[in-house]
Amino acid sequence: MKIINVPYIDQSTLYPTGCESVSTVMLLQYLGYPCSVDEFINHYLAKQAFEMRGGELYGPDPDRFFCGSPYTDDSFGCYAPVICNALQKITGGRYLVCNETGTPVEMLLHEYIDHDMPVIFWACIDMREPVTGPSWRLLDSGEPFTWISNEHCLLLVGYDDEGCYFNDPYNNNGVIHYPRELVEKRHLAQYQMAVGLKPAH
Repeated sequence: MKIINVPYIDQSTLYPTGCESVSTVMLLQYLGYPCSVDEFINHYLAKQAFEMRGGELYGPDPDRFFCGSPYTDDSFGCYAPVICNALQKITGGRYLVCNETGTPVEMLLHEYIDHDMPVIFWACIDMREPVTGPSWRLLDSGEPFTWISNEHCLLLVGYDDEGCYFNDPYNNNGVIHYPRELVEKRHLAQYQMAVGLKPAH
């Protein structure tokens, strides 16, 4: 069994849809960066609001922006490239920011956790079933886009023979354990998105 001891932050009171931001800040604080969640959201996270056009809902591309605001219940989230861009601004050249989308869980454990580096990890809230929808048109292209609901971001901090350990910002018990097969299924439901940091030198 291996568990990395990472400072825990609860998203529930101030950041109802801020799981990506909170998970990222937990990682940054573990690495010694004095960054708060508010500072991350307000200065580093790219965000874009929804708007109605001709009776149709238009919204952001989650690969480019957080969809809405992490401070509101009715917002959504963002995908790995948005977090990569924010981390590059904060870490400068000290770390290589790696978009590990598509990397198997087993490899993340050996490449990162075994080297004492937590991983920002997309899955489903409480490891529930994913739900398809809602949909909107992308503001930049007009292309239709469908969100996979129950999207959630956690910080992968450890593993044992049965499963994986997370600092789950939604579950204020701190470190939580989920069975490996369930983790892999829910990770796959959110396109196997993950972000890791590797020392630049």
